[in-house]
Amino acid sequence: MKKGKATIHDIAEKLNITASTVSRALNDNPRISENTKKQVIKMAKQLNYQPNHIASALRSGKSKLIGVLVPTANRNFFSSVVRGIEEIANELDYKVIISQSYEDFEKEVQTVDALLNARVDGIIASIGKNTDSFDHFKKVLDKGIPLILFDRITNELDVSQVVIDDYLGAYEVTKHLIDQGCKRIVHFTSPKKINIYRERLRGYEDALRDAQIPLDSDLIEESNMQLEDGRTSMENILRKGVSFDAVFSSSDYAVMGAMQVLREHKISVPDQVKLAGFGNEPFTSFTAPPITTVDQKSIPMGRVTAETFFELLKSENKKKATHKTVLKPELIIRESSLNKS
Repeated sequence: MKKGKATIHDIAEKLNITASTVSRALNDNPRISENTKKQVIKMAKQLNYQPNHIASALRSGKSKLIGVLVPTANRNFFSSVVRGIEEIANELDYKVIISQSYEDFEKEVQTVDALLNARVDGIIASIGKNTDSFDHFKKVLDKGIPLILFDRITNELDVSQVVIDDYLGAYEVTKHLIDQGCKRIVHFTSPKKINIYRERLRGYEDALRDAQIPLDSDLIEESNMQLEDGRTSMENILRKGVSFDAVFSSSDYAVMGAMQVLREHKISVPDQVKLAGFGNEPFTSFTAPPITTVDQKSIPMGRVTAETFFELLKSENKKKATHKTVLKPELIIRESSLNKS
């Protein structure tokens, strides 16, 4: 046998059958006997045969591949959403190609093109923070390829979306801080056009209004919401000299940065300043004190997103009416925001 990748012709030659019989056997065609299927699969393993998904997709019109695009995979939230997507996809014999945009617009555009070139049957995406043009996603829709957005979405695309109720999560955590006696609550948000941060800011502001607590722009800090940004935002608040008794961050990472700075300044949490984040990253339960946060139901979000995708995939009309699924978040109250009894 020639060197290089094994093909169905190599398997056929070894078994003295036709290449079309090998192809049908590998695709579990009912016209092929179980004995032949077993022989083909055994020989395929011996020859280390790898199917050509692109060639198969060109022939059948289906690659059984889904492209999943996330801003970053090293966050518990996104990795858990991907897990939920894979659970549903694997049940239906689909494979998932995971790509990261690293919050880079050009990288996001290139990745969408790469997924299209890989002949994926559809794309599930969460938009990067720096994305403000959506032509690359419109190209997906123009090709008639299913597209679903989750978590970070845009209303500029007529597609189905799966999100949590960011407004409710932020409202509940802010109300919890108010119930603990806090009246000067700092809020860390992002200046970008991302829906999740807009909704969390709105929830924070409405909770203050409903408690008849005046809004103070000096208490709102905008950043990219990473740990170092949280440190910088906390230093900014301390430098301004404004009074505050709590910090609610739209990111667990940024609130962790705030906690570090408060500790360095000998400011006690929760005695002097109460803290709350958003995301329920695993580290929030291991800090001292553990951090109050909002759980985003990431695995259920992944499963619901995948179910929505497969409903669209099997639909005759790939441009059928879109819908938005909103999942309810859960407030996780821990020691960082509680009055000591």
